[in-house]
This record gives sequence, structure tokens and C-alpha cells, in this order.
Amino acid sequence: MPSCTHRSHIHNVVPRTPNGCEECLKLGDRWVHLRMCLECGHVGCCDSSKNKHATKHFHAVKHPIMRSIEPGESWGWCYIDDMVLDVG
Repeated sequence: MPSCTHRSHIHNVVPRTPNGCEECLKLGDRWVHLRMCLECGHVGCCDSSKNKHATKHFHAVKHPIMRSIEPGESWGWCYIDDMVLDVG
């Protein structure tokens, strides 16, 4: 079974914007779900949101792992390895 090779990028971070997507808040826009970068704490909107800021953050800075910060969810995603992670 394949495993993520980027776990060293997971740090003990806190959300930089605890009340929403960093970019959507600046734009006055809406989001569907929130994701947090586990390298720097950037909070972006998910790919179901029109702006897809979490994925745009990955493409801009290459931080490979994010996690859902939705209540009750403890999964993460490695963009490079294209796989779900248990980051609970």
C-alpha cells in the first residue's frame, strides 16, 4: 500500500484566519468548506468552492499537505502524492 512521502511537512500550526477562507474574506466572497495548510496554517476554501483557494495555495507555495477544518473531520490530503491521509 502506498504511503505519503511528505509527512515531514506536517507542523503543529493554528489557522491563520480562524473564521474563514483568508482570500474569500478579503474579497467578500463565500466558500463551501475550509482546508488548512499543515505547513503554515493558511486557511483556504475547498475545491467545491468557486475560488478553490486551498489548492491555489498549494500551487503558489508548494506546501503539500492540507487538512479539513470542518467540525468532526480529521482527514488530510497530500497534493503531491494525490492521497487522503489520517491526520486526526
